[in-house]
Amino acid sequence: MQEENFETIAIRLQAERTQYKEHSVPLYLTSSYKFDDAEDMRALFANEKEGNVYSRYANPNTTELIDKMVALEGSEAGWATASGMAAIFTTLAAFLKSGDHVLSSRSVFGSTHQLFSNVFSKWGITYTYADLDKTEQWENGIQPNTKIIFVETPSNPGIDIIDLEWLAKLARKHSVLLVVDNCFATPYLQQPIKLGADISIHSATKFIDGQGRTLGGIILGSVALIKEIEGFARHSGPSMSPFNAWLLSKSLETLAVRMDRHCENALKVAEFLESHASIKRVMYPFLPSHPQYEIAKKQMKQGGGIVTLVIDGGVEAASRFMNKLKMFSISANLGDTRSIATHPATSTHSKLTEEERLQVGIEQGTIRLSIGLEHINDILGDIKQALA
Repeated sequence: MQEENFETIAIRLQAERTQYKEHSVPLYLTSSYKFDDAEDMRALFANEKEGNVYSRYANPNTTELIDKMVALEGSEAGWATASGMAAIFTTLAAFLKSGDHVLSSRSVFGSTHQLFSNVFSKWGITYTYADLDKTEQWENGIQPNTKIIFVETPSNPGIDIIDLEWLAKLARKHSVLLVVDNCFATPYLQQPIKLGADISIHSATKFIDGQGRTLGGIILGSVALIKEIEGFARHSGPSMSPFNAWLLSKSLETLAVRMDRHCENALKVAEFLESHASIKRVMYPFLPSHPQYEIAKKQMKQGGGIVTLVIDGGVEAASRFMNKLKMFSISANLGDTRSIATHPATSTHSKLTEEERLQVGIEQGTIRLSIGLEHINDILGDIKQALA
């Protein structure tokens, strides 16, 4: 399967068929497994042979999902968690200890910021933020006790981008792990492992599911690194349910065709908004006006399904625009078949101070649009009437 194309791998790689020769993989709704005898049980728990012992550790459905993601992103191994934030926490907690330091992009999801500022800080772990577009901050930000470099690219919601190949070389130079939140791009549009990252993390809740149905997180990396994560995750218990894994594995079968449509629609929305008089700024990776446009073209297949805009008039104008939308859903989620509008300053990033929000480009007039799979004429029509 390694020689097949992305779409074929996503559709055809699946768990071994049972004696019933089913075409679609069944659900394995079991908490535990039966052993052949006492010696079989002992050998499995001692890791002397491969097999399932408990669904908090592994399940045929989660294994299938992980195997697909590993093949699609070009990593060696992976782990599945109950949510995207569980994947981020599990990764960081597996490698950090008191006295360690994290160098992170300033533009991170609000809950990731809360981990750095309110959770890990209680355990004696420090962090420093750097701007994605200022290379000197990354070079100067590495300290003797820096253990991890963490980045979102494209970032949420500012759509900032950093050159991952350059950052990977910097991380290797200082023997620091590079961890990339690849949520916005998915493995179809960007493959951080192939660009030099040590670990790639996905909130499968978003575009991988693609229909707003379920939660999930995926961690991808080398066998050695995932072994460290497994050691933490097996006992802390952030496991993905078999049902969610089954849903997400089926969703991967349509990821490529869905992302093609998301990207096609989003680019047309971004181009329209950029020409509208009441819009101060539009951020989309494949707009030539994007500050990191050339980097985006180099490391991403397409620009993704998220468009971020800043509307003239601040929070009042933003609220007015969102309230006038008829088809768009007002929600904190993204990556759905349905187009969604979000006001980050009062929702996903509301726990940041006003100064912290401004530092990552979130103004009171900032709106994040997750562009869905509806007909482009209907998407643009809704935006136009809301701006009128």
